[in-house]
Amino acid sequence: MIAFLGMGLLGSNFVRNLRERGIAVQVYNRTKAKAEALSAVGATVCETPADAVRGAFRVHLTLSDDAAVDAVLDAAAPGLAPGAIIVDHTTTSANGAAARVARWAERGFSYLHAPVFMGPRNARYATGTMLAAGDRALFDQVEAELTPMTGELVYVGARPDKAAALKLLGNQMIITLTAMLGDSVALADAHDLSPDDVRELLGWFNPGNSLRDRLSRVVSTDYDQPSWELSMARKDARLMREATAKPMRLLDAVIARMDKMLEAGHGARDYTIIAQDQIG
Repeated sequence: MIAFLGMGLLGSNFVRNLRERGIAVQVYNRTKAKAEALSAVGATVCETPADAVRGAFRVHLTLSDDAAVDAVLDAAAPGLAPGAIIVDHTTTSANGAAARVARWAERGFSYLHAPVFMGPRNARYATGTMLAAGDRALFDQVEAELTPMTGELVYVGARPDKAAALKLLGNQMIITLTAMLGDSVALADAHDLSPDDVRELLGWFNPGNSLRDRLSRVVSTDYDQPSWELSMARKDARLMREATAKPMRLLDAVIARMDKMLEAGHGARDYTIIAQDQIG
């Protein structure tokens, strides 16, 4: 028997997948109707977190934030069986994850933080990526159970906060890329191009392919051997901005930084100097 606390889009689809594989699951959600929907697939709906974890050898969490994790776990504590393992898939702060590992160890329970890069469909069909950080022996103990829940399971090391930090880093990239795509659609429209034209461009020009090399340039702080001078990058940004009156939220922020660096005399240096104050 395992317990699943938090029946939002991810949690409920994890449970559907588990039930299809014949695994007995006790579920709890603060909004009971979301949990009750899982009774149709054979999950046992419980009134309280303590009821849900009672008799479970592994407890999974898919909640909203640090405060929710702490509140639900504290409510579950009276029902936890000795030796039960807590696996937390919630996107939380790194400090919160590390503190919970230590706090629950003091209470006699193993706690593994395993956030995911998944949407509801990924949880339903065991695709996407799950990270895990913490004690290696604990990871080895649950690896066989976690592997069928995801397309890729990545152990990132013993630091208990590392998976949380990497998850936030990945989500930062997703948020920033979404803003970039908004700018791209606005610029495309200014040139009488459609979103399908943007999609076609991404088919044969994938900026993601250069990210690792670009990261190396950024962190090297080698600005005096430019591959693209800041002044020329700013010229291109000017052409982009002049093409449309629509908001270009990400580009406008970058332009402001470019102008500050140009005023400081860095025009002939590599454009990656715009990240100088974020390195080190």
